[in-house]
Amino acid sequence: MLRSRPAALTVLLFAIFASAAAHAQTALVGGTLVRPAQGDTLAGATVVVEPSGRIAAVGPSDEIDVPAGAERLDARGQYVMPGLIDSHVHFFQSGGLYTRPDALDLRFAKPYEQELSDIKARLPATLRRYLASGITGVVDAGGPRWNLDVRAQAEQMAQAPRVGVAGPLISSVARPKLDLGDPPILKVETPREAREVARRQAEARFDIIKIWYIVGQGQTPADFRPVAEAAIETAHEAGLPAAVHATELETARAAVEAGADVLVHSVFDQPVDEAFTQLLVENNVIYIPTIMVRERYGEVFAGAYEPTEAAKHLGNEQVLASLDDLGTEVPADSLPQRMRAALGRDVAPDAIPPSQTAISNLRALHDAGVRVAAGTDAGNIGTPHGPSLFYEMQLMQQAGLSPMEVLETATRGGAALMERAGAPNADALGRLQAGAPADLVVLRENPLDDLTNAATATHVIRGGRVFDASELIGAAKR
Repeated sequence: MLRSRPAALTVLLFAIFASAAAHAQTALVGGTLVRPAQGDTLAGATVVVEPSGRIAAVGPSDEIDVPAGAERLDARGQYVMPGLIDSHVHFFQSGGLYTRPDALDLRFAKPYEQELSDIKARLPATLRRYLASGITGVVDAGGPRWNLDVRAQAEQMAQAPRVGVAGPLISSVARPKLDLGDPPILKVETPREAREVARRQAEARFDIIKIWYIVGQGQTPADFRPVAEAAIETAHEAGLPAAVHATELETARAAVEAGADVLVHSVFDQPVDEAFTQLLVENNVIYIPTIMVRERYGEVFAGAYEPTEAAKHLGNEQVLASLDDLGTEVPADSLPQRMRAALGRDVAPDAIPPSQTAISNLRALHDAGVRVAAGTDAGNIGTPHGPSLFYEMQLMQQAGLSPMEVLETATRGGAALMERAGAPNADALGRLQAGAPADLVVLRENPLDDLTNAATATHVIRGGRVFDASELIGAAKR
């Protein structure tokens, strides 16, 4: 829950009191704190967590009194850091081969109705996979109106991350293959229509208004700008941030000039210039690089996809298996010619590199002081929910960010987005300090040595409740 709702507040208060009654304080004793917000570490530390969901005390173990009756978790030799946040996901997509018939139409092999039914049925498991990955917060950057149900289910589950949601994308293009009566993308052609759609989404209590700023053949960024401006203005009038998908420099520039608060993708087409960089800094725009998603589409479509070790451990097995269906379960002669040609080549996974323009632009914007939040676009083909964040963080390191700086984008960066979306206490989210929300992860290995170690969670603390990561993933697999 990111914005206050009376009924939801009642549920939240009940959950807090039930949690307090169910368990005592917890002390994580002797671990090394990794503090991205401060950019430092603290060895031999203790963190005391209140059952109400707050950090009660944090500091060197010889200075922190563990309350009598507190449950102790021995963290010696381990690493304690704030829970991670994936700032760009889509719950209406599975990450599997059949989830975007507008990109690759395989409805003859698996009806899209069945794909959506499967996604909804395994939603509790998907939420547990996020938590087992040490991801204690996610932001869905646009989908059907049933995104509200996703958020509601997450609020009612103990074993789930914080969830913020945007509604159907206010778009310059239509995607009819995704429309089964509750479309995730709405083509909007006039400012008046944009105001009405954004107003209805605000009244429905979405947390963010999302705009899909696509420039088609023969169009310019100026063509859709009046619609984008109207939607953004309406979002701001309702107290909501406006997030924009704009992947070309001039489209992104137009979006920010129109008032966008968040850019959910990298600029891919050309290097950013100084004027654009300063525009982002001056307007305090959050930039979500989302580098990996294009690479993963290319790998799957070329038959060269190889899941990471984290994905093998934490991802959904059926979703990952579907990515091998091209040429096996899906006959090659049923595919478009461009894909038949791609599948006929001997392509190694590393032969389809990530966008170097996106990587260079991330470095330039980060160095200039633009607020960066890590996000994956999870749910798209080849980008499974949960463990994808670890690969995205590796790509961010390739841009020249240090491991600590990358972790900052995946903690405080995501918290900045959640704060704009109205999350309570988000100003302290992602910080290891007294009074901050107790969303933490205990890692077996040091993430500063290797960012893939961020996938070694042994325990996850969400809202003050401690969960064994192996038990979470076991529950997700059942």
